Amino acid sequence: MTDIKYQARLQVLSQWATEAAGQGHLVPRIADLEAISAARTVEAPGVSREAVEPWLPTIQWLLKQAAFGVVDAHVQLPDELSRPMGAARALQALPADEEPTGEDSIDAPPPPALEVSLVAVDAAEAVTVVAEIKPVPPAAKLPKWESEAHEQVKAAVQRFNRPLHDLLTRDANEGDTRLLITDMLCEGLGYDKFRDLTTEYMVKQDFADYGVRIDKQLIAFIEVKRVSQKLSERHLRQVQMYAVNEGVEWMILTNGQVWQAYHLTGGLPVIVNLAFEVDLLGPESLEEKADKMFFLHREALKRRRIDELWKHRAATSPDALLELILSDSVLDVIRKEIKRNTGITTTVQTLAVVIRTEIVDPKLRNNW
Repeated sequence: MTDIKYQARLQVLSQWATEAAGQGHLVPRIADLEAISAARTVEAPGVSREAVEPWLPTIQWLLKQAAFGVVDAHVQLPDELSRPMGAARALQALPADEEPTGEDSIDAPPPPALEVSLVAVDAAEAVTVVAEIKPVPPAAKLPKWESEAHEQVKAAVQRFNRPLHDLLTRDANEGDTRLLITDMLCEGLGYDKFRDLTTEYMVKQDFADYGVRIDKQLIAFIEVKRVSQKLSERHLRQVQMYAVNEGVEWMILTNGQVWQAYHLTGGLPVIVNLAFEVDLLGPESLEEKADKMFFLHREALKRRRIDELWKHRAATSPDALLELILSDSVLDVIRKEIKRNTGITTTVQTLAVVIRTEIVDPKLRNNW
């Protein structure tokens, strides 16, 4: 399968499985990980339930990280997800290039030691590892607030699908679009319209559509456009002006169908990074849409769950990557590779000019 998103999911799960196996844990087979990656869910047909069930919260967390493009997600794995739920733990580390067959199960209380049959990835012969069995505390479940917020967002995304279609069909005006946005914010994202939301928030001589407060602190502005209007740079500049003037960190653009969340870092010049974009009428699954909208839920925003998202996007933005590519250390590696492959000697300065003028997109080139 050549699907890029499938490959990203499989890479995240494989990296985790290799590291967990190296720590002595029994992990799902590569065939199970491939099936889960293809189906985007642990409920994939043909998956070994015995091998997967102890790792359900971990695999679900990793799939969400992969959906947001997080690289090396296993490195950021929370401690409570680094162990299987109630599974036996082998103290003698298993080789990282071997994986369990998934055929062994423990129905009775475990003895002091157990023989575990494994199948090597690169060899057909079985190996035997003697592992000391110790009970492991169950991995912590998601906090109650997080589970409830996820369910609330998911239900709202599904419930508002028809009203959104209706608004789009009749080309509703901005006022009608705002009514739906208010309902979405309150019913789907957990905001109180009287405590948390201020409509027509005055910023100098202008007005933002919504000012969002959490615990009395202004944390975001929301700019709404009519449902049929495509969000643009001009709209972003408008809400950016409000954020700069009020020292607000988060900016949200929406026409009801498309939601964009931006982070603003103050300074000269200010830095604006897109944290995520989601189209509620787009081709993504209900789960994928809800996972993104979750970051705008009042409780998630209060706990700054969105921070890692925008930091990752900022670190891998075109500007950031271009700056890295044009650094002397990277250019020197390229220079040496050219010398090794072709025998031609060049300089980092020459390479920088070629990259800037002949490779880089003109939109980025204007920033350099």
